[in-house]
Amino acid sequence: MVRKLTLALAASTIALSGAAMAKTTPAPVADLVKTVDIPYEKFTLDNGLTVIVHEDRKAPVVAVSIWYGVGSKHEPKGQTGFAHLFEHIMFNGSENAPGDYFQYTKQIGATDLNGTTWLDRTNYFQTVPTSALESALFLESDRMGHLLGGLTEESVKTQIGVVSNEKRQGDNQPYGLVEYAQSENLFPVGHPYHHNTIGSLEDLAAAKLDDFKQWFKDYYGPNNSVLVLAGDVNAAQAKPLVEKWFGDVARGRDVPPVNAPIPTLDAPKKIVLKDKVPATRIYRNWIVPGLADPDYTALRAGASVLGGLASSRLDNILVREEQSAVSVSSFILPFVHGSLFWVQADVKPGGDADAVAKRLDDIMADFIAKGPTADEVQRVAASEAAGRIDGLEQVGGFGGKAVALAEGQLYTGDADYYKKELERLAALKPETISAAMQKWLTRPVLEIRVEPGEREAYKEVASGSGARTGGLTAPAFYMAPGSDGHATSAVKADRSKMPAPGATPALDFPTVETGKLKNGIKVHFARRNAVPAVRIAVSFDAGYAADPIDKRGVSNIMGNLLSEGTLTLNATQLAETEERLGADINVTSSQDRTVASLRAVKPNLAASIGLLADVVKNPAFAEKDLERVRVQQLTRIAGEKNQPQGLALRALPELIYGKAHPYGGSQTGTGDEAAVRTLTRADVASFHQSWIHPAKAEIFVVGDTSLKEITKLLNKQFGSWKPKATAAPAKNFAVAMPESKARIVLIDRPNSPQSFILGGKVLDAKGSDDLLPLRSANEIFGGDFTSRINMDLRETKGWSYGVRSQVGGNEDRVPFLIFAPVQTNQTGPSLGVLLSQARDFVTSKPITKEERDTTVVSNVLELPGSYEQSAAVLGQMRADALFKRPFDYAEKLAGKYSALTPESMTAEFKSKIDPEKMAWVVVGDAAKVKPQLEALGLPVEMQSEAAKPTDTNAN
Repeated sequence: MVRKLTLALAASTIALSGAAMAKTTPAPVADLVKTVDIPYEKFTLDNGLTVIVHEDRKAPVVAVSIWYGVGSKHEPKGQTGFAHLFEHIMFNGSENAPGDYFQYTKQIGATDLNGTTWLDRTNYFQTVPTSALESALFLESDRMGHLLGGLTEESVKTQIGVVSNEKRQGDNQPYGLVEYAQSENLFPVGHPYHHNTIGSLEDLAAAKLDDFKQWFKDYYGPNNSVLVLAGDVNAAQAKPLVEKWFGDVARGRDVPPVNAPIPTLDAPKKIVLKDKVPATRIYRNWIVPGLADPDYTALRAGASVLGGLASSRLDNILVREEQSAVSVSSFILPFVHGSLFWVQADVKPGGDADAVAKRLDDIMADFIAKGPTADEVQRVAASEAAGRIDGLEQVGGFGGKAVALAEGQLYTGDADYYKKELERLAALKPETISAAMQKWLTRPVLEIRVEPGEREAYKEVASGSGARTGGLTAPAFYMAPGSDGHATSAVKADRSKMPAPGATPALDFPTVETGKLKNGIKVHFARRNAVPAVRIAVSFDAGYAADPIDKRGVSNIMGNLLSEGTLTLNATQLAETEERLGADINVTSSQDRTVASLRAVKPNLAASIGLLADVVKNPAFAEKDLERVRVQQLTRIAGEKNQPQGLALRALPELIYGKAHPYGGSQTGTGDEAAVRTLTRADVASFHQSWIHPAKAEIFVVGDTSLKEITKLLNKQFGSWKPKATAAPAKNFAVAMPESKARIVLIDRPNSPQSFILGGKVLDAKGSDDLLPLRSANEIFGGDFTSRINMDLRETKGWSYGVRSQVGGNEDRVPFLIFAPVQTNQTGPSLGVLLSQARDFVTSKPITKEERDTTVVSNVLELPGSYEQSAAVLGQMRADALFKRPFDYAEKLAGKYSALTPESMTAEFKSKIDPEKMAWVVVGDAAKVKPQLEALGLPVEMQSEAAKPTDTNAN
């Protein structure tokens, strides 16, 4: 049985709007917090492995999450970067599962698959069909107990190359060097947090294979680990399997506890950096207590009030009222031995950074001295509780139930720690927050200022090369695990082959019911009741493609302004009301759609829908808000012109679609700088009246309600909606596009640590066509981690942190795109590899039966885990509507995949994608990469994209 979260809470069902909405009494936060519950059973093996099992039968999947008590804090001088490198290495195969880890996980239908390293821990996780649980336990236990036999000089060398490109990729971003300054200046030499997690590549290159083997023996034993299984399993079912596969893994050494007191600077410290950035950014940083300290909860809440909420103090004063900053934020990065309190403000381009810095300090000093109001504390708690309830729907991934249990056990020895944290949050008083801030934020501060300018010359890092191995990383979050439960005996398992997964049930996609509002708007509904929450998407046939050519960026401006106030609620009142309700309202645009979305807790659903309707139907479009949002958008455009991928995404669409085509503008949606600078309130209001229109609307709902109930609530708010103008005509896609031809456009970005390659071609296909065969073929070419181009450029050659290709998801003509960030000295050869791989794919090296089988099996087995969350169901419903498919399309996917053949997949790729007619944009240091590109024999055109602060003043 699914243990449904229930809320015995009274909530008004009276539809409210405007000023009355701000006075709505939401469900008490304390009651919301009480419902957050993840029951579990725990046992410990003889070798010290702590195992936690949470039963959740809503879907036939199990999250398998293993957390090791080792992070970069354990690295001594001369071995920095070891923990992060091993995160890569442990995806490279073990003694009984040689080769890439992902070749096995594809066979068992794993989803939400990743591994991460940070200061205090390393973790690995995947969600698998229930029938593949034993397969996953075999894989995880083999790399815990049987890794070293598969570790070679060549595999280590290759992954050092991958890590070096990961470092380049991060360093190449605007503000990408700040983290180094923070760790090196906030933590003294000798403190375990003094160095960045990616570590020193020189240390890695100098280490011997025996050094790496000893590191693994010291830290990756079962007694320094927590295994969490969450999902369609209970402890009685899990225990024999865990004993079988982990029971014979030898206990490791006892890892001594790290002693690291919270450091305090002797005096305030100021650092000024130069970088290719759109705006001066001001940082304020302190080290505050670790995540298990009671003061941490108070400081986290204080950070939210200061700069985390949409209605935060810094947002209200610096961004909305005084408009001296374009964005602000405040938050805490939680660690065990001291957390990082982080405040930042981006100065309005052309503004007085010194004046903003002083004002920032004055606001903070006043806040620290006087503290928050009771209402601010309530809004923080409500928002946090609502977010946690939403997260309970997922068993694994980056933030599901397995993560909550594992973090608590590893960091504090208490898997229930998430409850204590939420209870503290719900019980917080303003004076508690004031006391914590006065205690910790009156100490000397680290101020970092990043100003627009040229960086110092980049210090090149070493690169690796070698045989194909594997790896996957992404940052996410530790303390020695406790030990209790029942002792077990080791059972010798047969590791000669991976246990084959059993049969997986066919996907049962939720039934989608369709109704209509009084004014004809269609409502599509799917019931999901695992958590007391509802998601709503009011989708409009608009998006970037609806922007007039001379007003590109207007849809983005309009969408941002919808969240900046209605006729009766200003931006601050709107944000405050949303926070009190624990609701999350966003307006976003893609190429083809503009969507106003809502995530609401069930007790506050009626009021939350009222607020959503007010946002959609009654925008104020105040002139002062328009000017502020305009500056923010111009700053984002300037940021894109300083960021490699942003530059490429702005340049490519015009090359392949042509400027006059609806898809010919920047793929980021921010629009053209000149157009954004001159947009008027009348332009924005006209776009809203013509496109945010009942005739262009469709509503999608997933959650704990019914079609009858949700239709009644939606009718009260949207059913009588009468537009002020006629709907805009359909977008004109019948625009001639440029002839497809091979060309390279090189955008000079001097002193870049890396080059960014973006290739593209418009296909003779629309989103409503059956693109499954083409997308399946592309998985093999470049759409999956184990794809040909990624394994070649990342795993064989070590020239990139990761490359990929994709078939676009546009309603009309779709593009084929290739993304490849590569090291500078291999830019030309990397593009040559991409071209060669594409040519071979459609000629001498077509798709093999093994590739086809792996792709088909993987996609079919992944289906049950793909729709675990309501958000995924909602996304599928919206995609089905956009591409004119039936709502049971997902249930037909298994059959569609099974019908594929190697020949049909290759033929589909060949018929749609001609590598000889692709256009390429390369962003990099032209002095270094142009000769490499010219050696390819393709025409190379230089394009200068000014990397300078944008004039944010309207004409």
